[in-house]
Amino acid sequence: MTSDERRIRVATLLRELGHAFVAHDVADDELDRLAVDVANLLERVAVGDRRTVAFEPRTLAAIAEQPANNLTHVHHYLANDSVVAGGANPMGLGARHWREDDVAVMQVVIGRAFEGAPGRSHGGIVATLIDETMGFVLGLHGLIALTARLDVTYRAAVPVDQPVVARAWLEHRDGRKLRILATVSAAGRVVVDAESLFIAIDPSRFVTSSEFD
Repeated sequence: MTSDERRIRVATLLRELGHAFVAHDVADDELDRLAVDVANLLERVAVGDRRTVAFEPRTLAAIAEQPANNLTHVHHYLANDSVVAGGANPMGLGARHWREDDVAVMQVVIGRAFEGAPGRSHGGIVATLIDETMGFVLGLHGLIALTARLDVTYRAAVPVDQPVVARAWLEHRDGRKLRILATVSAAGRVVVDAESLFIAIDPSRFVTSSEFD
C-alpha cells in the first residue's frame, strides 16, 4: 500500500467519523473520552512535516485521454486533497468522478455533516460540488481556468444520505471565456442546474498568481 493509499484510508475513516458524530447522540462520559483520544491523535499528526499540496498540470492530459463512458472510479484527477474529490481530505465530500463522452460526472452521498435544513444538503456544499464538476470539464479539454461567475438555481431539495449525481459540460468558448453548464440529479430527477463563466489562464500561472489577467 502506498503512502497516498494510506492517507486515503485514514481520511475516509475520519470523514465517516465526522458524519457519524453529527448524526448520533453521544453520552457525556463518552464525549469526555473521545476528547482525550482525539487530542492524542491531533498531537500525533501535528508532529509531521508541513505538506505543500502540489498541482500537477500533466494530470490534465490523463483526463483528456481517458476513454469516454469510462465508469471506472478515477481517483482524484488534480489532487488527493481536493475538498470535493480528494480521497485524502478528511473534511471533504469524497466524490467519485468519471467522464461520459465530453460530460464530466461526479457522484456522491452527501453526509450529515453537510446538512443544511433537515434532510437537505447545505446549498453551499451543492454549489461546491457543481464548481468542482465544472473544473473536471476543464481537464477534459486540457485547460486551466478560474471561476469568474457561478449561477445556481435550486429547483428542489438535494437530499443527504442519498446518491446525487452532478454533470457538467462546456457549452461555448469565446477566447479565454468558457461557458460551462451543469445539473445535479437525485433519484433520477434534476434538482439543481447551474451556469458559469470560467476564464482560461496559462497553467504556469495557476500556482504563481491569483489574478485573472
